[in-house]
Amino acid sequence: MLVIVAPGQGAQAPGFLSPWLELPGFEERLNWLSAVADLDLVSYGTEADADTIRDTAIAQPLIVASGLVSLLSLFPHPADAFGKVGVGAGHSVGEITAAAAAGVMSAEQAMVFVRERGKAMAAASALSETGMTAVLGGEQDAVVQSIEKHGLTPANINGAGQIVAAGTMEELARFQDDPPEGVRLRPLSVAGAFHTRHMAPAVGTLGGFARAIYTHDARTRLLSNSDGGVVQSGREYLTRLVQQVSNPVRWDLCMQTMLDLGVTALIEVPPAGTLAGLAKRAMPGVEVVALKTPDDLEAARNLVERHGTPSPLDTSPSWRMLVAPTKGVFHRGDAAAGDTLEPGAVVGHVATNRDQQDVLAPHGGTIVEWLVEDGDPISPGQPVVRLHPNEGSA
Repeated sequence: MLVIVAPGQGAQAPGFLSPWLELPGFEERLNWLSAVADLDLVSYGTEADADTIRDTAIAQPLIVASGLVSLLSLFPHPADAFGKVGVGAGHSVGEITAAAAAGVMSAEQAMVFVRERGKAMAAASALSETGMTAVLGGEQDAVVQSIEKHGLTPANINGAGQIVAAGTMEELARFQDDPPEGVRLRPLSVAGAFHTRHMAPAVGTLGGFARAIYTHDARTRLLSNSDGGVVQSGREYLTRLVQQVSNPVRWDLCMQTMLDLGVTALIEVPPAGTLAGLAKRAMPGVEVVALKTPDDLEAARNLVERHGTPSPLDTSPSWRMLVAPTKGVFHRGDAAAGDTLEPGAVVGHVATNRDQQDVLAPHGGTIVEWLVEDGDPISPGQPVVRLHPNEGSA
């Protein structure tokens, strides 16, 4: 099974798009997304220096556009991807790339949304002096406890011995003077404390824009940064995109879900390298390709050919088949075959070691058959019930 992953802010480097412009059609597509974002993404991706593209309002649209246009080099006919890509995921702003690639929103909607996300997060960052520090090594629970002791937030728990602490510069200074045992600290050159309470003003702004976006349910399994779970509802995924701005990124749980699903290969879209490196350390046995330049396309196509499998959501639209959001034990609700469910109805929940997650019927429908029994162990993305759409549903 193949997963496509999209990186987050900080992955960009000066000139990273230069070799991609040599591909036919790449510059024209990037110019189109530049027009939508009202930014010269070609110039920023080829000529701008590191300080310029570190600006949140520039970096985020640049990263999303780069991922979306490069995917067209891997899958010239986008529909072909749904017959090959079993899972999609993005880190932080990369979730917007993943959402557009999976059909939750259009590329144009994604560019407007990420443009406003970057501007809103930049504005929130300007309200107080905040920052982020990477914590490398150490025991995860001990590191998190130390971060929180100093009033900081573990904003990114990336797995493979990497956690990012975020908060005010004063809090980070105290943490620097009293680090947990056995770690290395590396201050990050970012504009603010992303994925913390300091980004709360941006959440309200984005919530307003999100209400104007018409979504579709994903055409492949999408993983959420909040808990690593599989999200099938486009509206729910968009809601999570808004909330995630001020909540920690749990990339460690996303990688664990990939392993639980049976992922055997991973491709990271540009600006690639960071997530591929984490996967090599945390997902042994999984083949990895980082699409850093067009020279990597041949290896990526080979991976697609050998590991690509259709997502079950492609042949069975998500409003007819409900799937488990995570691994655990499934507990059915009271509904039986033949019952009609209202939109948003809860059909059951999956109990995990940490909590429980509801399985929802976002569009409602009539239960045709249960595919699992009460008390069955279940894997993320596993179908649990088949529904017939209500009259007038789409």
